[in-house]
Amino acid sequence: MTKADIVNEVSKNTGIERVTVQKAVEAFMDTVSDSLVEGKNVYLRGFGSFIVKKRAEKTARNISKNTTIIIPEHFIPAFKPAKSFVSKVKDNVK
Repeated sequence: MTKADIVNEVSKNTGIERVTVQKAVEAFMDTVSDSLVEGKNVYLRGFGSFIVKKRAEKTARNISKNTTIIIPEHFIPAFKPAKSFVSKVKDNVK
C-alpha cells in the first residue's frame, strides 16, 4: 500500500476530500520526522512507537580492497509496533 492508496482509503471511509486527507497525511509524516530529528520519540497508543535507535561504533570490512573501516556510532529511525497491533496482524494474516 502506498501513500496514495492510504489517502484514497481514508477519503473513501471518512467522506473527506482527497486533497485535505493528503495534506493531513503529509503533515503527520512531517511532524513525526521532525520529532525524530530532534531526538524525540513519538508514541501512538494501540499502534506503536516511532523511536530513535543508537547504533554503536563498529568495524567493517571492504572485501574488494581488503581493508577495514570504522563506522562511527549513529542514530537511525525505527518503528516498534504495539502488542495489540502485533497480535491483530498475527491472528488475521494468512
